[in-house]
Amino acid sequence: MSERSAGHRGIGITTIIIGVLMVIAGIASFATVSSTLRDERITVSEDACLSGMTVSDPFTAYCQADVISVHALEATGGKTYAELDREDPLRAVARDASFLQASLFTAVVAFGVSVLAIGVGVVSILLGIAVSSGPTKQAPAASATPSS
Repeated sequence: MSERSAGHRGIGITTIIIGVLMVIAGIASFATVSSTLRDERITVSEDACLSGMTVSDPFTAYCQADVISVHALEATGGKTYAELDREDPLRAVARDASFLQASLFTAVVAFGVSVLAIGVGVVSILLGIAVSSGPTKQAPAASATPSS
């Protein structure tokens, strides 16, 4: 006779629900970031990896962010925002490039967090299934001691 602990079943079901919510939230976040980037109609620069593609995923966002610093340094003669004088008109170019690059790298991080949430959600679902359907309690077997 086997009996499943109600506590284990409850923990398992709760873990599964949390996992499903994390997967849904991760997918929704990934889709939102992707859609928002696509709506900006940014095309990856010709001198970057994945050139000519629309920025809409972590790879294209990274490639465009990476090349922005190259373009900014070319425009400012190799100087960063902090290295330029306050009155230098190129400081605005460096500032804008830095802002765009940071925004794209933030999108890359957001994609990563979304994928992490999906992964943790899947692990949570699997763990919940294991806990709720794992080993059951067995009733003690009748003692079979021979009587002499």
